[in-house]
This record gives sequence, C-alpha cells and structure tokens, in this order.
Amino acid sequence: MAIAIPAEVRAKLVSMIGELRLLAPQMKWVRAENLHLTLRFIGETDTAKLDGIRAALAGIRASQPIALLAQGLGFFPNEKRPRVLWAGISAVSGGLPELAAEIDASLAPLGFASERRPFQPHLTLARIETARLPNALSAATTQYSKRSFGAWRATEFHLIESKLKSTGAEYTTLQSFRFVSENSASES
Repeated sequence: MAIAIPAEVRAKLVSMIGELRLLAPQMKWVRAENLHLTLRFIGETDTAKLDGIRAALAGIRASQPIALLAQGLGFFPNEKRPRVLWAGISAVSGGLPELAAEIDASLAPLGFASERRPFQPHLTLARIETARLPNALSAATTQYSKRSFGAWRATEFHLIESKLKSTGAEYTTLQSFRFVSENSASES
C-alpha cells in the first residue's frame, strides 16, 4: 500500500536525483515513475487473498486529508553503513502513522504478520551496494539535508503490485482507496 507522489514533487526529486546520479552512477537509482510513499509492504501474496485484502482496505477512514511534506535526505540504516538513500516525508497535519497502523491492523486478520519495525515514512531514491559512499555524494546529501521538495494533501492510498524484472521493479496499481470522504476533503 502506498501514497502517490504528485507530479510537481516528483519533478523536484527527479531533478535532484539527476544531480546525485552523476556523483554515484554505480548506485541503483529509483526510476521517476516508481517513486511512492510505502505505507505497508506485504511481499509476495497469493492472488486468492486479493479480494480479502481489498475488502479490509476499503473500510479504512480518516477524518481529514493528511498534509505531507517531502524534505531532506538520509540513509538507512545510517551514513556509516548506507544501504538506502531516502528523501524524508513528514505529516504536517498528523495522521500518517495512524493510517499506516490502521492498514497494518486491517491485514492482521488475513494472516499478515504485523510490522515489527516502527513506521519511518520516506521515499527510496537509491539502493547502495558499495561499502562506502563517494565523498562527493556524502557532501551533497549534507547540502540537501534540509531541502524541501514540496508538499501535498493525501486523501487516498493504493494497493500496488510489484514485479521484479531485469530492468528493475515495475509497479501496477491494482486499486485505489479513498480514506477521506469528499466532504472532509473539501472542508480542509
């Protein structure tokens, strides 16, 4: 399950990725169309479970849209042992961790184990397979550590299928779920 990134935020991220790619071309950079905010990853799932998943997700509601801000860069697990370069996401209005927790709880009765790690909203920009970061990339991420890539309001999330191909991951939206009513979205 994921929240889509609006075109104007995506464009700013893609521009920055283009700059950073020049500093570390050996990293596996995420393609522009694959940028999204993951709320819950469930892994390979039997297609027989899809109807149950859809039904569980359809009941998720919030009282208002979630105001989101994409800002800053960082590494998982950290800069000394980087595996992932990410752009940070924060919920200006709150509600994002609650949405992720509600999705997690709605899937538990279907046999999906609850997520054990704390929810850390982010956009994966690149996967790092080398032991050390190039100095120029480290300096650039420090430079961009507070940079804002834009804000938006989320009112829906998507059930996304991921297929790994030789050219990288390919994502397909299977269904979208509006978690805020039309009235609540227009009042905010």
